[in-house]
Parts: sequence; C-alpha cells; structure tokens
Amino acid sequence: MLMHIPEVLSKSQVAGMRQAMDGVAWTDGRETVGPQGAKVKRNLQLPDASPLRRELGDMVVAALGRHPLYHAAVLPLRTLSPRFNRYEGGGEYGFHVDGAVMATGRDGEHVRSDISCTVFLSEPEEYDGGELIVCDTYGEHEVKLPAGDAIVYPSSSLHRVAPVTRGARVASFFWVQSMVRDDGARRLLLEMDSAIQALSASGADQASILQLTGVYHNLLRRWAET
Repeated sequence: MLMHIPEVLSKSQVAGMRQAMDGVAWTDGRETVGPQGAKVKRNLQLPDASPLRRELGDMVVAALGRHPLYHAAVLPLRTLSPRFNRYEGGGEYGFHVDGAVMATGRDGEHVRSDISCTVFLSEPEEYDGGELIVCDTYGEHEVKLPAGDAIVYPSSSLHRVAPVTRGARVASFFWVQSMVRDDGARRLLLEMDSAIQALSASGADQASILQLTGVYHNLLRRWAET
C-alpha cells in the first residue's frame, strides 16, 4: 500500500532541521548498504554515529507518532532510527529492494522491514529529478512531495531514486515493523478504520458503529503481533 502522509513536519520544523544539517559533514551513503546496493547507490548521508542524526530522528518519530493517518496506515510496532540522505550533482539510487531484517544497533536487536518511509525535507521546486519511483502490480509510481510530507510503501517493493540534476534533495528515511505483517490485511484495517471515522462524523447509528468498531478490533487482535 502506497500512502501519502501529509504535513508530518511543519515548515518551521523542516527549516530548523535543514539549518542544523547545513553545519555538519556528510558521509558516503554506500557505507550503510551491502555489496549489491553499493553498486547502484550514489548519495550522501548523515553519519550513523552523529548525535544530530539521533536528535533529528527522534523528532521525526515523535511527529509521526502524533499523526493519526500514519498510525492507522502503518500500525507501527518497532521503528528503526531514521537516517538522513542528500542527493545532488547527479546522485541517484538505482532499483533495489530493501533488506528484510535490519539491525537496530542495540544488543543484537533486529527489526523486520515491513514498511519503508521517506519524509521529504526539500521543496519540489528546490531540485530537478530525485523522484522516488516505486513499482507494484499497477506499474511505476513517481513520488515527489512537499517538504514535511511523508510517503510509506511496502519494503518488499522494487524502487529507486531518480538522478538529481539540479539543487539538492534532502530527506529522512527509515523502516518499520508493523503489528500486522501482511500488507493486504493492513489495507483492509485502514479502509475499515476510515469508514468508521466517516460514519461517526456523519452521525450514523451508534449501535452499528460500535458493532463495526468491534469487528475492527477483533481483526486486529487476530492479526497483530506484539
């Protein structure tokens, strides 16, 4: 499920993050991928050991935690600490699939990557190219969102970042292990949750809303992993 999550970060939050990142050294993005990824990846990243990376990552996770659509669509269980990348001067990331299991760096703990997330930190007019291109059974989808907006999609998807030919594309990216492993089941739960919210707003019969809400939670109870 490819889902646009609008206004995760405010414009002032984005500006503050960009200002903080302007004053630090970036490193080769190939340091955080395996041999196959290194063949097609050409970008810069904040170093994993950078205190700023942890500070800004915590801000991103906190903002997403306050966003009801993100929670409803992703049903997050564990989140890998966000990283930050920068594409410029023709930088790109060719077609690849994200790793299935990723180390958190804490006592051998790992996260299963069910969902990939990118939070855009550059406005679309600041750069040319740089589209996130995600492939699914319906074809290729190009994503280039306003600064502060996020896109989430299944980590099993083949995807790439197109070359940036002008300016710089800055973004945060990370992976989430969902309480519900199956993408199709998450989609059904999101559709049901959206229907419940719409019925509640319309003043529909409360007994029917309560019954539908019970069905939602019983399905979540059946599918959820904790």
